[in-house]
Amino acid sequence: MIKKITFASVTTLALLVLPAQAEGMKCQAGKCGAGMMGKAKQDNQMMQKKKMHKMKKGSPFLIKHGLPHLTTMIKQNWDDVKLALTDEQKTKLLTVRKETMGAVMKLKPEVTALRQEIIQASKAGTKAADLKEKVEKLADLEAEATMVHLNCLDNSTKILDEKQLAYLMEKGKEQKMMKKMKMKGMKCASGKCGGQK
Repeated sequence: MIKKITFASVTTLALLVLPAQAEGMKCQAGKCGAGMMGKAKQDNQMMQKKKMHKMKKGSPFLIKHGLPHLTTMIKQNWDDVKLALTDEQKTKLLTVRKETMGAVMKLKPEVTALRQEIIQASKAGTKAADLKEKVEKLADLEAEATMVHLNCLDNSTKILDEKQLAYLMEKGKEQKMMKKMKMKGMKCASGKCGGQK
């Protein structure tokens, strides 16, 4: 009987100690706390990724990647001492931004609605030839939005001096690198980096 009690006690103790030791080994390997908190972090990163994809998908521009959004970069660095914008430059840049955003925001709902209309019609079986006019209209609207973007770049670069423009472009490259590293981190968090599947 004593042997049975001792065996039951040792078994119970082992069941309590072994999971704790395993968790301790995970922590030493830097893998502890990856339960709910790690899952929540992954979910948040995934939501951010989907949000960015949705924003790009809803872009009213014909050229969706590659052109800098200079007024956004300026806005993010508005009071940066290294950028050193003068009051006169700030006033001019605000005017450019206001005109640009007004024109783009006017075109965006039209582009989005027409894009959805074409998608829905295509899914419903409408022939390509019957959608040609709408597709051409969509292309014209996206081209118009892209020209607004290009004019914004022209006007903004005329206001900034070479040193300020170079500084902003360098900051933009740094932000792209940080974004790439963050995306790589998101892949690693989900186990898709370093040759893992």
